[in-house]
Amino acid sequence: MLRNRRILELLILVALFAGTPAGAAVRPQSQEAPKAAPRTAASRIVTDEMGGRITVPAEVRRIVSLAPSITEMIYALKLDDRLVGDTTYCDVPEAAKTKPHVGSVLDPNFEAIVALHPDVVLAVAYGGNRKETVDALQKLGVPVYVIDPRTALQVLDSMSHIAKLADDEAEGNEVISHLKSRLDALQARLADLPLVHVLFVVQLNPLITIGQNTFIADAMRWAGAESIVIAKQDWPKLSLEEVVRLQPDYIVLATSEMGAGAQTLQDLRSRAVWKDLQAVKAGHVAVISEEIDRPAPGLIDAVEQLAHQIHGDAFSTSLRNDTDAKARFATALIPSFSMRCQSCAH
Repeated sequence: MLRNRRILELLILVALFAGTPAGAAVRPQSQEAPKAAPRTAASRIVTDEMGGRITVPAEVRRIVSLAPSITEMIYALKLDDRLVGDTTYCDVPEAAKTKPHVGSVLDPNFEAIVALHPDVVLAVAYGGNRKETVDALQKLGVPVYVIDPRTALQVLDSMSHIAKLADDEAEGNEVISHLKSRLDALQARLADLPLVHVLFVVQLNPLITIGQNTFIADAMRWAGAESIVIAKQDWPKLSLEEVVRLQPDYIVLATSEMGAGAQTLQDLRSRAVWKDLQAVKAGHVAVISEEIDRPAPGLIDAVEQLAHQIHGDAFSTSLRNDTDAKARFATALIPSFSMRCQSCAH
């Protein structure tokens, strides 16, 4: 069973790409929401990932995040001392839960945001915040910088842009280089191997999977996998009859529960149709961190986990005994995400 957070986030993705009516757009919490105080300090003009030009202070010291993925980026970049507010769904790392909350991704409280006096609000376009939210905040005099990562590499690009916005590029580049080296190491290890055909399960009942153009599909390719489903939709529904016809090499599910791998395999072996799939009979069920659902730094952890489960023979030594891997897991750059990966089964 999917965890509540994962269900909520994926429902947001599905709703946004299913054409949510404009009438459902986020609106201020009152008819007379307070406006941000006029800016008197030195400022600069920056361009966000959607081409929007916004004016921010020369020194960005107060940041509000409107998405869990952005909050993860901020902590990974060690900018959390500047994070003055985030959403109720920002839960990674644990410290994010202690920040003042400004509502949900789709329904932020504008008054709460303005009251925090942010130098900039960070929003995400793909599967995240609505354009109406950005427009409303800007009308209130609050600068909003929008990122739009749709691939693993674009996640790193967005982190680079946030570091530059905060004028902290030196440390940001170190963190980003560390994450990129982990992807490069996987690519080098798996380059000569054929892609494993997998069924990524977004939801079991009804069965929902992924299309080729989602960031999850891109992330899986870094792990040496590709979806068996070819679909124009980002989150297509699939019949069990079609799964039987396609016969994936692996079933891939996401969870953060410890020891859930064996439980999930046992569960599938008790289900009609599922139990007759060749992958389930062979025990080819990969359970990885639910970070696979977010375009955030933890995505790299999930990619590594998947690679080690479906390409076990390609890794002659265990992840913890590999010299380069030791450095990845022991690094102090992003301890919260490294610890998350160590605690998951490989």
